[in-house]
Amino acid sequence: MSRAGRADAKAGSSSGAMARAWQHPFLNVFRHFRADEWKRSAKQGDVAVVTDKTLKGAVYRIRGSVPAANYIQLPKNSTQSLGLTGRYLYVLFRPLPSKHFVIHLDVSTEDNQVIRVSFSNLFKEFKSTATRLQFPFVLEARTPQRDLVGLVPHGARWTCLQLDLQDILLVYLNRRYGHLKSVRLCASLLVRNLYTSDLCFEPAISGAPGAKLPVTPMPREMAFPVPKGESWHDRYVHVRFPSDSLKVPSKPIEKSCSPPEAVLLGPGPQPLPCPVASSKPVQFSVSPMVQIPSPTASGQAPLAPKPFPEISLSQECSEASNTDGPGFHSLEPWAQVKASDVHTAAAGTHVLTHELTEVPVALEDAGSCKRFLPDPVLRLKGVIGFGGHSTRQALWTPDGTAVVYPCHAVIVVLLVDTGEQRFFLGHTDKVSALALDGSSSLLASAQARTPSVMRLWDFQTGRCLCLFQSPVHVVCSLSFSDSGALLCGVGKDRHGRTMVVAWGTGQVGRGGEVVVLAKAHTDFDVQAFRVTFFDETRMASCGQGSVRLWRLRGGVLRSCPVDLGEHHVLQFTDLAFKQAQDGCPEPSAAILFVCSRSGHILEIDCQCMVVRHARCLLPTQTPGGPHRQKQTFSTGPGIAISSLSVSPAVCAVGSADGYLRLWPLDFSSVLLEAEHEGPVSSVCVSPDGLRVLSATSSGHLGFLDTPSRVYHMLARSHTAPVLALATEQRRGQLATVSQDRTVRIWDLATLQQLYDFTSSEEAPCTVTFHPTRPTFFCGFSSGAVRSFSLEAAEVLVEHTCHQGAITGLTATPDGRLLFSSCSQGSLAQYNCADPQWHVLRVAADMVWPDAPPSPSTLAVSRDGRLLAFVGPSRHTVTVMGSASLDELLRVDIGTLDLASSRLDSAVAVCFGPAALGHLLVSTSSHRVVVLDAASGRIIRELPGVHPEPCSSLMLSEDARFLLMAAGRAVKVWDYTTQANPGPQVYIGHSEPVQAVTFSPDQQQVLSAGDAIFLWDILATTESDQSFPGPSPACEAGLGTGQLEDAASRASELPRQQVPKPFQAAPPQLGICARPPEGGDGTSDTKNSGAPRTTCPASYKAFTPARASRGPHSAKGTSLPPASGEWLRLKAVVGYSGNGRANMVWRPDTGFFAYTCGRLVVVEDLHSGAQQHWPGHPAEISTLALSHSAQVLASASGRSSTTAHCQIRVWDVSGGLCQHLISHHSTTVLALAFSPDDRLLVTLGDHDGRTLALWGTAAYDLVSSTRLPEPVHGVAFNPWDAGELTCVGQGTVTFWFLQQRGADISLQVHQEQVPETVGAGELTSLCYGAPPLLYCGTSSGQVCVWDTRAGRCFLSWEADDGGIGLLLCSSSRLVSGSSAGRLRLWAAGAVSELRCKGSGARSSSVLMEHELVLDGAVVSASFDDSVDMGVVGTRAGTLWFISWAEGTSTRLISGHRSKVNEVVFSPGESHCATCSEDGSVRVWALASMELVIQFQVLNQSCLCLAWSPQCCGRPEQQRLAAGYGDGSLRIFSVSRTAMELKMHPHPVALTTVTFSTDGQTVLSGDRDGLVAVSHSRTGITFRVLSDHQGAPISTICVTRKECEDLGVEGTDLWLAASGDQRVSVWASDWLRNCCELVDWLSFPMPATTEGHLPPSLAAFCPWDGALLMYVGPGVDKEVTIYDLSQKQVVEKIPLPFFAMSLSLSPGTRLLAIGFAECMLRLVDCATGTAQDFAGHNNAVHLCRFTPSARLLFTAACNEILVWEISGR
Repeated sequence: MSRAGRADAKAGSSSGAMARAWQHPFLNVFRHFRADEWKRSAKQGDVAVVTDKTLKGAVYRIRGSVPAANYIQLPKNSTQSLGLTGRYLYVLFRPLPSKHFVIHLDVSTEDNQVIRVSFSNLFKEFKSTATRLQFPFVLEARTPQRDLVGLVPHGARWTCLQLDLQDILLVYLNRRYGHLKSVRLCASLLVRNLYTSDLCFEPAISGAPGAKLPVTPMPREMAFPVPKGESWHDRYVHVRFPSDSLKVPSKPIEKSCSPPEAVLLGPGPQPLPCPVASSKPVQFSVSPMVQIPSPTASGQAPLAPKPFPEISLSQECSEASNTDGPGFHSLEPWAQVKASDVHTAAAGTHVLTHELTEVPVALEDAGSCKRFLPDPVLRLKGVIGFGGHSTRQALWTPDGTAVVYPCHAVIVVLLVDTGEQRFFLGHTDKVSALALDGSSSLLASAQARTPSVMRLWDFQTGRCLCLFQSPVHVVCSLSFSDSGALLCGVGKDRHGRTMVVAWGTGQVGRGGEVVVLAKAHTDFDVQAFRVTFFDETRMASCGQGSVRLWRLRGGVLRSCPVDLGEHHVLQFTDLAFKQAQDGCPEPSAAILFVCSRSGHILEIDCQCMVVRHARCLLPTQTPGGPHRQKQTFSTGPGIAISSLSVSPAVCAVGSADGYLRLWPLDFSSVLLEAEHEGPVSSVCVSPDGLRVLSATSSGHLGFLDTPSRVYHMLARSHTAPVLALATEQRRGQLATVSQDRTVRIWDLATLQQLYDFTSSEEAPCTVTFHPTRPTFFCGFSSGAVRSFSLEAAEVLVEHTCHQGAITGLTATPDGRLLFSSCSQGSLAQYNCADPQWHVLRVAADMVWPDAPPSPSTLAVSRDGRLLAFVGPSRHTVTVMGSASLDELLRVDIGTLDLASSRLDSAVAVCFGPAALGHLLVSTSSHRVVVLDAASGRIIRELPGVHPEPCSSLMLSEDARFLLMAAGRAVKVWDYTTQANPGPQVYIGHSEPVQAVTFSPDQQQVLSAGDAIFLWDILATTESDQSFPGPSPACEAGLGTGQLEDAASRASELPRQQVPKPFQAAPPQLGICARPPEGGDGTSDTKNSGAPRTTCPASYKAFTPARASRGPHSAKGTSLPPASGEWLRLKAVVGYSGNGRANMVWRPDTGFFAYTCGRLVVVEDLHSGAQQHWPGHPAEISTLALSHSAQVLASASGRSSTTAHCQIRVWDVSGGLCQHLISHHSTTVLALAFSPDDRLLVTLGDHDGRTLALWGTAAYDLVSSTRLPEPVHGVAFNPWDAGELTCVGQGTVTFWFLQQRGADISLQVHQEQVPETVGAGELTSLCYGAPPLLYCGTSSGQVCVWDTRAGRCFLSWEADDGGIGLLLCSSSRLVSGSSAGRLRLWAAGAVSELRCKGSGARSSSVLMEHELVLDGAVVSASFDDSVDMGVVGTRAGTLWFISWAEGTSTRLISGHRSKVNEVVFSPGESHCATCSEDGSVRVWALASMELVIQFQVLNQSCLCLAWSPQCCGRPEQQRLAAGYGDGSLRIFSVSRTAMELKMHPHPVALTTVTFSTDGQTVLSGDRDGLVAVSHSRTGITFRVLSDHQGAPISTICVTRKECEDLGVEGTDLWLAASGDQRVSVWASDWLRNCCELVDWLSFPMPATTEGHLPPSLAAFCPWDGALLMYVGPGVDKEVTIYDLSQKQVVEKIPLPFFAMSLSLSPGTRLLAIGFAECMLRLVDCATGTAQDFAGHNNAVHLCRFTPSARLLFTAACNEILVWEISGR
């Protein structure tokens, strides 16, 4: 039977191929079916053959008033089929003027499902069902007004309608195209013919289909005639649907995804899908239409608001198309739109600018102006560097856990125990001074450039609170008072005089400003300035020959000198106050220590202002040796002291001889000392006195741990700008060369320096790694090129064939050849196959002689076959064969810039991926030109990339991102896009960026200039490509001690410098593919190290839905008592689809649990009742249920308030948390119980890479292992509790548990994935019948392993998406993929195939069933027989699966995107929600079951309103929904249909509501307009522009009950806008009466940086004269305003700014949501409040039901339903 099945499949495949063969290259449908004979076709009604003057030939005319009664149909009978397999259908027709027409197509899918696809100008909206698609075909004359919308205008032209049938089915129904079954052309139109083809023809070009042109011309038989001298586009119209801009996959996509827009549109919300016609290549419109030229038309429709159902905006702009592939800039002289995104290094901070030329184009209307996502695409992760302006600025935080220091323009906070960095970004020049207050609340910084700009930061959040200009031109020192209320700064004014300034900063954190309290000039030098810790009005300073005490009193700064006596000639450098052991002393007991460059330390009594003691640090030597002994204090010439710091017990001194010394306060003897590699510039004792921070002028930062007497290096830095960099893939290393004459090697994972080579006689210029050996090459200014061994830390070979400084150095990817160029223009080729590499060729006058050293001077193609460089002149680029050095191509760049009067010159070159064959050249005219590397043809260009030439550029391996070094910025371009979206620009460097590159794994970006920045690439999607590096070497690398020995043996320069003192790390474990001979193949991995981190390509990696903030506690928060809570969580609507394995179901017990944000939801599938288990501080990532079903484990990510991820262990029967454990510092990716439930294994994500084993008796940590590579899945062997398996990057790792007494150790055995499985990572696993193990890969393969033999014997392609889930019974296997496909496989024969070994054939594994779900499969639980189960998808849906019935039933479904509004029916039987996913959902309030869903494609539904009860007729209940395109739709709930669509706004709506009688709709938009429209007719009869300029945040309507307001009307309504203004109106819309009652303006906040909370207002339901308001302001509060008294009557303080507001109609309760994931309930009668947590994100929405029994709250897409109790 299997042979017959295969034979049938072959026959079907053969017949399909034959069908396509006879239809190629195209098929004339009318001719083939002999339409004129009407035997195989049919006609009905008025159908005739006429002669058309335009085409000069016979055409068919179909006309009649009823389209369904006048038509042509092919084939004649519905039981027949055309059987046309061509992908494209070409319909050559002309609509008849002032008529309608309809085109019906019956299309058959691969599974023989017939779909009716219709196009007509009768249709008003797009409609879709499982078997029907209706697309509106809108034609519109380009005149200011339309007479009859939808009718064909006069002057309609012949149209070539090109339909991509394959993409239509894929995009809109997720179906595979089979063939075209039938066609019906209905009145009224003229039709010439129908054609089908697999080729995409260009109708404007005619010729033979096989002609060698960049596009496929239209065959002459199909082409429209064009008279000589005329343009095709002037006579005809071409409609291509879907458009070229719609890129669809070649296979079905997720079923529930909204179809992409079929029109070339901008990045904003778009209209419904329709065909788009373009009469000229430079025209397209926002609304899909066919544009008819009009001699009197302006070409632009009037802007809304208008009371018509549709409003279309038409503009002339460029399509920016290029037939050669995706392009950045067309060479046609069309209008161009240039957009640039300027980012700071902080995520999310950017400024968007647009430049328009020639033709104005609206950004949201231009399809060519799309911005690529994510935005931003880079995020700063790490900085290598220290200092910049000064190395004296390094501080401890008051808790002693972190160090704060500047790195040029960036301020770095480094956690000393973990090495994690966070950044303060915003300065544009080097930071010259820092100060931190005593409570870690405020951080002050100043930058060096004149005039000095200062910033005050919130130290905890990193937010800039205040930016102001200092009267001091260059601030050299800053000092805070201990409370942070006073800040003092010292520097020079513009005349060079020393100035001291005191600022008051006490109000900055409360929204106030920085105030200058006093400033004073002094003629004395000031090198250091400190505010005393015991009195905020007292300060001290020291400098050349002076020590002065200062006091601030009455707004005046005064100082008096200390009597220094004979020491008045000393140059003092630093000072510090003595601190008492038992607390702060009185001012009378204050002692001041001052140090000097002569080695003196003076002890000064601040009360008497005299010197008590004077000591001098002297160098001493032994009589017969050169080594110094410990220094003593005496008299004579001393060692220069640069800094000192005092604790209650010791004094730390840093001196110019490179020593840090710790002395007792009586300076009797040295307690500890540490030698540095340069002069110590700064010292600082930690607050606990146990650590001493030290910095050197050579760029080193570290601390001495006094209890252990160990010195820890924190940061090393180049002391001059970095010139070039190179990365190495195998070890994850980075090499840099700098103007400080050093070459340094860094570890990319830890950012720590590994090697330091220094040359004093010549400067290194360029550097590159050998691709395969532990060697790097360096070029020097003398012309020498040297190779260095990283293992021996010595020079291997040196060549001096160049006469000038080396300007370029690069190697081929295989490491066989090396190339170098010099400033004299010579090019050298080396053979590097042998470690003793030698020169092959030296060619003179090849490279541009004056080229500056740059990583982009020479470029080798990715396949190693081509070499490119700038030369022989600056105006040419030469391409050579890398092996032969034969010139293949020379491009004259000077001829490219035709608009410039001077010749253009090339600056840098870069190759793209070998498959593209692109060569990128940056030029001096600020362009980047993309050339074909083979022919030199210009493919496209990026114009105006930067005001300065780009010195370095790099294209990613997947050709997605292009990096550029542009001045001080890093620019990122989306290289793959057809249009030109403009770059994203990232700033942070204070000097020009010299080099940019990608990390070896392509997951990060490196930029070098003043410092080295490491950026994370945030572009991660479900189908991420991986960039796996080679497997780790089997042998362990050299230990630290070996490196030190190797360095000491190196005799020649440059030498390697090793940090001293240095704490060696444990050696890393080398994991081999097979056990060595004579061994058992096991290794203890308890303390194994780990190499660099690589981000996995697996979509199973957990990422939180959004960066959520943990619950914050603040002054004024009131947590409710356990027995007196006003709210009880009743229901949760939603499922966290971004979790992994975060759903469990046990069929035998009925236990069913899943996660929603931070909650574990336990639900009864029969009754729908829910239990909620709170407690996690962050979003839950995964769940695991014990085999006994008695224990549930849940894990969450790390929050801002916890250092480790929480794992909670729950008692299933009682719902109580029994154990709380934590170990992982990063997200827990997976949990699993052992078969006997005695052990629990937890797996960290790709950042943490930690595998932990817990004993379930007491849940204590048994073992913890740091994995060498990221792992994506872990599972216990169900047949052996002592074995577990991990899968990851190309390997399967078997772990064996060995127990010796109470100790458990892990032994490891690793197997490589065979090449036959294909590329990709292992992403999932499950055990089958012993000894089978199934593994899924990111490329869609399933491989089967024999765990006993440790080999893979079978694999097959199970999906075209990554396999993220596998479940197995004895004979059946379930696979779930990232493409949303769930497949059931018959795997019973796999056990028998195991005996065949590698000869096993995958054809024995057959797919039984397949279901396509609405998103990537992320979790699943099935019964033992795999007959039924529950499956979760990334779309946030839980499905019940029945393989027997072949059905999938939706169990739990929430919104995909943010929920924007919740409204309730008048009878409170239903509620409705709207979301940014474009859906409006109606729920039964009692059960929260989904009843109705209205879906608008490609639009965001932003606001919603339910009509009030009208005359007691529930059948008239309606919903008004506002959308992002400015449209407003009215839905009938009873008829489940859309009643009306209007377009009252030109921009997105923000709020909508009904009047009290339900006859009028009030809507507000983001531009501040309020439109008043009739809900029945859709006519907008009034537009209020009083709030114009600020978005309308809320509109509230109530019945007017207060009669003493002095105005008439039936309704009282208000509008609040984002500029903190509220207007109150009285209206009677039946009489068209509307009058302003009151206008309220609330104070603006002191700073408007960042995203401001909304301004919200509402009428008080229990007192009609009261109005409540919350919004950004000076204080966080609720303001209650009395309309009758015209004044504020009460204020309710809040702990945070409010994000949402709701007032209870039945009780005096006020609900407020905060961005801190907290909900507050306020009893306005008693003034008491209670706070509630439960959400994972900002609570942006809260709504009471009309009866006040329930409260709905929403955060992102989570909806929580609370029951109000005890009220």
